[in-house]
Order: sequence, then structure tokens, then C-alpha cells
Amino acid sequence: MSAIISYIKDSFEELSNNVSWTPRAELQRLTVVVLVFSLLFSLAIWGADTVLSRVIGVYFNLING
Repeated sequence: MSAIISYIKDSFEELSNNVSWTPRAELQRLTVVVLVFSLLFSLAIWGADTVLSRVIGVYFNLING
């Protein structure tokens, strides 16, 4: 049990002393960039899905007469 507690203490020490954290302003800016690109990408996928669904629908209507 003491090994686990020691591991947790060492982990917190490592995170607070040896890890370089991104400044808050840059983190917020990068988060917005990721959200915008995620939204654009999801809209592109939705658009492609809609177009392909209609194309496939037209194709099946043509082959079924």
C-alpha cells in the first residue's frame, strides 16, 4: 500500500515540477482552433454523406425502374 501512495506522491511532484504546461491564453486559443476545425470537418462529412445518399438513392431508383 505504501508503494501506491509513494507512486501517487511522486506522480504529483513530477506534474508540478517537471512538466511544462501550456500558458492559459495559448491553451484557450488552441482549443478554439480545434473546435472550429472539428465543426468544419463535421459539416464537410455531413455534406458528403448527404450528397452520396442522394446519389445512391437516384441510382437505385434508376435500376429499379
